[in-house]
Amino acid sequence: MFKKFALVAVLAAFPIAASAQTDSGVAAGATSGAIGGAIVGGPIGAVVGGVGGAIIGGVMTDNTPRFREYVVQQRRPSYSYAQPLAVGVQLPSDGVQYYEVPAEYGATEYRYTVVNNRTVLVDPRTRRVIQVIE
Repeated sequence: MFKKFALVAVLAAFPIAASAQTDSGVAAGATSGAIGGAIVGGPIGAVVGGVGGAIIGGVMTDNTPRFREYVVQQRRPSYSYAQPLAVGVQLPSDGVQYYEVPAEYGATEYRYTVVNNRTVLVDPRTRRVIQVIE
């Protein structure tokens, strides 16, 4: 019963997020976050991924190419992660270094790191991947 309710709540939130924002990045972020979260954590993961994706979708969409270039220039070491990398994955507490996102790329409480040579945004409190920068 709870799983159905959580899924309905996520699906109901998409039109609200899309209509409340002029930037389509929020809706796209919410959708991709929910899908990635559902794959990793079922309906609860969909809720978490959808909310995180909506937040990041609004922050990083316009700055993604410039931010990706910034990370490459920083030459951060890549953490080797044996599991599939996706939104909602919780990274280990040891061995992963997190870095602040400079204000010029969007004010955010999230941090970035490099995992398997891919830049990811992470919630530093939970160590969950919020966005994989493509």
